[in-house]
Parts: sequence; C-alpha cells; structure tokens
Amino acid sequence: MTLAELGDLVKYITDAEGQQTDVLVPTAVWQQILGVLGESGLCLEDEGEPKAQILADLTEAVRLTQAGETFPVSELWTQVYD
Repeated sequence: MTLAELGDLVKYITDAEGQQTDVLVPTAVWQQILGVLGESGLCLEDEGEPKAQILADLTEAVRLTQAGETFPVSELWTQVYD
C-alpha cells in the first residue's frame, strides 16, 4: 500500500473551525501497522530503556543528520505499505 492509497483510506475528523483533530484508520490497516511494529521489534512504549541509552541514540541520530547521512521518511514506512 502506498502513502497515496493510505490517504484515500483514512478519514479525518475536524473541529468547528475545520482543524483536523483525529484520524480514523480502518481496522485492517491498523492491524497491518501494528504487525509491522511487532515484527521490527519496536514497542509502542518501552519504559524499560534507560534514559542514558535514549539520549545516546538521539545524539547519534543528530550526528548522522549533521553529517548528511539521511534517508527519505518514506523508507521508514516501506514495510507498512507492502
């Protein structure tokens, strides 16, 4: 599934001013997203990771970005749309 296809599947909820406040995602798509997260070893909330490790990971990410070692955001979600 591509980003464009996903955009056609979700529905946005807006407030009285027309600002988007929430997104409705079809259950099948949501289950696919959760499956990919589980396969990748990511947790929605990992309270057990030490703060020092989180800081070290963020520091490394900033260093790589400053060095120009980046990749398109679309690559982050490749598995979700396959």
